Amino acid sequence: MVEMTPPVRQEHGEVKRKKSMPAVTPKETAKQIDAAAAAWAARLDRGDLSAREESELDDWLAQDPRRVGAFAKARAVALYSERAKALGPHFDARKFQPSVPAKTISRRTLLWGGSAIAAGLSVAVTTGYVYATRGEEYTTQRGQMKVIPLADGSVVSLNTASSIKVNYTKALRTITLIEGEALFDVAKDALRPFQVLAGDAQVFAIGTSFVVRHLAEAPVEVLVREGVVEVNKRAHNTPGLRLSTNMRAIAAPEAINATPAAVSADEVRRAMAWREGRIAFQGETLRQAVAEFQRYSDTRIVIEDDAIAAQAVTGLFQVNDPIGFAQAVASSFGLRAEVSDKQVRLYR
Repeated sequence: MVEMTPPVRQEHGEVKRKKSMPAVTPKETAKQIDAAAAAWAARLDRGDLSAREESELDDWLAQDPRRVGAFAKARAVALYSERAKALGPHFDARKFQPSVPAKTISRRTLLWGGSAIAAGLSVAVTTGYVYATRGEEYTTQRGQMKVIPLADGSVVSLNTASSIKVNYTKALRTITLIEGEALFDVAKDALRPFQVLAGDAQVFAIGTSFVVRHLAEAPVEVLVREGVVEVNKRAHNTPGLRLSTNMRAIAAPEAINATPAAVSADEVRRAMAWREGRIAFQGETLRQAVAEFQRYSDTRIVIEDDAIAAQAVTGLFQVNDPIGFAQAVASSFGLRAEVSDKQVRLYR
């Protein structure tokens, strides 16, 4: 910053200088902030920042709370564009919209990797700010996905046919997963725990990355990609179940798994392939695969033969192409695929 220095004056044989006063800097316009945020987002898309660049970005965000919201929106737009491309040429990008809450108050540094997947979340927490939201809801329709930057710097990736409610207070950050599936990249804030409520399960985290899946007529699943979370039964004073990186737990209504399952990094990536607009199978039955496709499309895959439905499926498929999936299965297993309006039937 440029400083204005007053002239030197002499008193009693000593040279003294008045204290320097900083120059007044004109306030940035919203347009200027958006342009700078877009430039930083573009720089992140090209690859990891150097230590010096990370420091510069931290300093830039710290100087004006408005910059935090602009930067979060710029990164959400970048993720939206990249993920929409992954869904293929026939995907309706208008249905895939990032959703940004109205208030973004506190300072946060969001360093997302240059790929379409948000590989990590680096957060600089500043005390003295209070950010509270009450009852904000976000919903996706079938086949739709959203990236939602939250007021504290956390980010929610909301999968198809899902719904959440956000309720932040001074003491607690709460998200209720009403239905569906979501990835939570949690900003660190030791003074305000972050919890996700889903069905009978309660998941606590401080700064981590995990998926919660809450589907109808199925137990709640918790999968940890990074960090540590604690899973409890709601309204029960029982010790929580701790999960660390690459671990999964099933929170059934009657009980939570006493022993969480360790999973491979590959399995974690497959479970989150939906963020790239894909579904990954590794030995699931055809019946299970069909049920998964049903979450993303109105086109039904009908299998009347139990022996066919029990066949194992392995592969990576587009979420918005159930007909292509059914035809690939028919080709692999020597079946016939009869395609009609909103339906494809597999038979021998």
